[in-house]
Amino acid sequence: MRKKSREMDSEWALEVMRKAPYITVSFTRPDGTAYGVPLSLACISDNVWYFHCAPEGDKLDAIAAHPQVCLSAVTRCMPTAGPKDGSFTLQYSSAIAFGIAETVTDREEKIQALKAICQRFLPEHMDAFDDAIRRSLDRTAVVRITLSMPPVGKRKQYDKNGEEMKYGRM
Repeated sequence: MRKKSREMDSEWALEVMRKAPYITVSFTRPDGTAYGVPLSLACISDNVWYFHCAPEGDKLDAIAAHPQVCLSAVTRCMPTAGPKDGSFTLQYSSAIAFGIAETVTDREEKIQALKAICQRFLPEHMDAFDDAIRRSLDRTAVVRITLSMPPVGKRKQYDKNGEEMKYGRM
């Protein structure tokens, strides 16, 4: 990271990932080209994240060829005129993580992962979860991403006096 003063620790980065409405996952296709797509991920532990998808397609083809992935999350993204000099800038909170993706084959783990995703994004509709599992579990793929190292966070944020909040100033 070029500006170490904006680097945030892994706990902070995990919180960004948990709050982000989606996380862009970047894959490498079998032909070596890049493929990034915003997905709705949920975690069961700090280093295990899940998403669901169709049982065939670009994501699964890429994982089969190159299981290494990169996750990128952004929250609190706000274009801003620099408080001191009026320059155009952006305030943000972001996190990046690297991991290994693999298709989940264990039925119970698939259900647990889908439950975590549903609880994260539609907690008020959990009464419909069991019926949805009965209808669509067999036609839904679930992918587990195990982080290979803790995520790294970065932020640019100004306080009420227009001073950039460097690492350690929350």
